[in-house]
Amino acid sequence: MIKETAEILFGRWDFFLPLIYEHLEISAAAIIIATAAGLFLGVLISQYKILSPYVLGATNIIYTIPSIALFGFLIPFTGVGNLTAVAALTLYALLPMIRNTYTGIANIPPAVTEAAEGMGSGKIQLLFRIKLPLAMPVIISGLRNMAVMTVALAGIASFIGAGGLGVAIYRGITTNNAAMTLAGSVLIALMAFTADLLLGAAEKAIKKKKYLPLKIASAAAVFLFAALFFTAGDRDGVIKIASKPMTEQFIISEMLKMLIEENTGLKAEITKGIGGGTGNIHPAMLKGEFDMYPEYTGTAWKFVLKHSDNPPDEMMIKTIKEEYEDKFGFRWVSLYGFNNRFGLGVRKELAEKYGLKTYSDLAPYSPGLVFGAEYDFFERDDGYSALSSYYGYNFKSTADMDIGLKYSAVNSGKVDVINLFTTDAMIPVSDIRILEDDRNFFENYHIGTVVRKDTLEKHPELLKALELMDGLISDEEMAAMNYAVEAEKKSDRETAAEFLISKGLLKEAP
Repeated sequence: MIKETAEILFGRWDFFLPLIYEHLEISAAAIIIATAAGLFLGVLISQYKILSPYVLGATNIIYTIPSIALFGFLIPFTGVGNLTAVAALTLYALLPMIRNTYTGIANIPPAVTEAAEGMGSGKIQLLFRIKLPLAMPVIISGLRNMAVMTVALAGIASFIGAGGLGVAIYRGITTNNAAMTLAGSVLIALMAFTADLLLGAAEKAIKKKKYLPLKIASAAAVFLFAALFFTAGDRDGVIKIASKPMTEQFIISEMLKMLIEENTGLKAEITKGIGGGTGNIHPAMLKGEFDMYPEYTGTAWKFVLKHSDNPPDEMMIKTIKEEYEDKFGFRWVSLYGFNNRFGLGVRKELAEKYGLKTYSDLAPYSPGLVFGAEYDFFERDDGYSALSSYYGYNFKSTADMDIGLKYSAVNSGKVDVINLFTTDAMIPVSDIRILEDDRNFFENYHIGTVVRKDTLEKHPELLKALELMDGLISDEEMAAMNYAVEAEKKSDRETAAEFLISKGLLKEAP
């Protein structure tokens, strides 16, 4: 594992360097905003103590909200991506800054302030020449703790489509690449340790009244903050592609990017692995934060359009295309050819013990079994509740887990039954038996590109590039590509390029 991690770290700097820089930008922006706001609020409540219970109480409440939940709460207001990450991290970072500023000022001996007032110091002079300098070691201590926490917590931001080293961790989990997950974790730990080291030095310098290191650190922080806005410039000329947190979506999004750049002269940018899948990507598409993403017909029919029936494929696809255009201003361009249906897998040991072959066979034994699935399966209209009602399941317990962890969980016996996709790479090498959907609960899940109409109108050349995906991939080919990434540890970009080259749609790997 250590050898594989080292090989990934040193062999893929083209992948990690932009993530390190983006992680720095997100963390620095949150730290600087929280420092400024925390200092202001800390000073305010130290001057007007009647406000302190309310300000500290409010920030304490924010601090107790689980990070994933806070990201989710902010998405309707700030969308997905770096802005939401900075907003959430700033809210978490406020408490240590406010509390330490308030505590540092409040603990100054009254005799000191009385002496300063007796010598004619006004309130402003008292604050800036006496209180803040004396409280500064405590304030810097709070800043130090806050900075380390923020750098570490920024890794979770990839769940909502933000950048940073969390992308490497999340992608490693999703593609069963433990070395990549460890590499991303190690880099975040090193960044947090470096932040702690630098601010520790600044804290010691302040105690010795040597302010040069603090001035250098402040200048560097302001530079990073400015860089965040310079690099976030105009993205109107870039086609923004979103993907769900699944290996095949990583591969497909790379194919879309390559075909667009090969055939149109436009640049494309991918945001991979957005947590919540359609639930977060679709609203972001409506706001114009993304131009396109790969979507499944079954998800569109049940989850987005809220249909409860299961018509023939031809009728379903025709209705989806019409309603997406009328309701959302989106076009469905091309179906790729493969059908990634939901399925159920049971540990082979249990399947053989109870003679399980169909979904109906599973029902009598479900009270003694544990069911595992990714988070959104438990919320879908065609997910866990509907499936259980339809087949009469009453599982002993359920386990929410990331897509990339399901197969290891069932192989190790931590769960007994999992939902799966028919093109999953790990099916052939997992200890499961796929059951037959004998009463046809799950509809087909053909996949195609959903594109904003205004994007196609602005860039009409996109249409021909996207149509190259039409009928391009079979079930077996998609499963083989997923296996190449998850089991053979190829990158999704390399896998996508090799496939397009084999089909004559790409001259060489970009």
